Formats: sequence, structure tokens, C-alpha cells
Amino acid sequence: MSEDDGQSIKFYGSHNNYGEFSNFYPSSIEIDGEIWPTTEHYFQAQKFISDPFIVATIRNFSTPNEAAKEGRRRDLPLRSDWESIKESVMMVALRAKFTQHPRLHRLLLSTGDKKIIEHTKNDRYWGDGGGPGQGKNRLGILLMELRNLMRNGGINVKNRTESTSQMRSNIRKALK
Repeated sequence: MSEDDGQSIKFYGSHNNYGEFSNFYPSSIEIDGEIWPTTEHYFQAQKFISDPFIVATIRNFSTPNEAAKEGRRRDLPLRSDWESIKESVMMVALRAKFTQHPRLHRLLLSTGDKKIIEHTKNDRYWGDGGGPGQGKNRLGILLMELRNLMRNGGINVKNRTESTSQMRSNIRKALK
């Protein structure tokens, strides 16, 4: 379900209205010289950076669904700091996506001050858990934070050569 009620934008899935906000939306990103088919591929692979084989496997999956399924496996060696850094990793991915694709940059800015909500019963952390008070909507909140940074001139459309450490540094500077 995707909708714009005038005050908020609810999105879910990559093929609906505002599907571009989904991590499953087919828009490649380049981070540290590596091309990732979607932000979902990048995000899921970062859980396993101690194992280059798993990272490469996830990057090479043909769909974000496959990447997500692999990333949710708990028999693989999940990095010990994952819970403390996952939002930072997500912001790096989102920043790459919305600065490397001018059309997506414009789309995010076009939402003005509307609340952005990943509307799904399937996720109470990144999504709204199906309704108000059911989930944290962290993906929507990070998109709104990125939009504010872009609108205030802290982040512009960039080329794909900026490193992850440069991205994180620039995000920290813009948030100050």
C-alpha cells in the first residue's frame, strides 16, 4: 500500500507509489568502489563484513529479496556491533542512493515536510508495524533526516567516488 494523504506519505514495496523509497527499489549505488544493485543488497551484506565470501555472495544476488533472505540468516557470523551501527549503515546506503540518482534526489525533496512512513505489518523496527504506535518507522525517519540535510544544503547530488568514511563524516558535519 502506498498513499499520500496530504500530510504523510506511506510507502511499501518497490512497485507502488513512492516505491523509490523502498530499499528493494532497483537503483544501484556505488560505495567504496563497489557497485551494489540496491540499498538492500548493501545493507544486508554489511552484517557480515568479516567474511568477504558472504559479502560478495549477497552483492551478487539477482534480487533484493534474495539479499534480504540471506541477510536474515542467523547461522552466519553476524558482526558483533551490528545493533549499534545498523542505522549508520542504513544512512550511508540512503545517502548514496539519493545523491547518486538526481531523479531520486528531487523526489525526496519534493515531499516537503510530509511525514514519510514505511507502512507494513512485516516490520516493527524499520516500518510502522502496520499502524500508528505499532512500530518505530526508522526507515521513514532516516529518509526525513536525509531530506532535511539535503534541503538545508548539507548534502547535494554527488558523484559515486565518495568513500564510506567521507560519507559518514559529511553526514556528521551536516547534522551538527
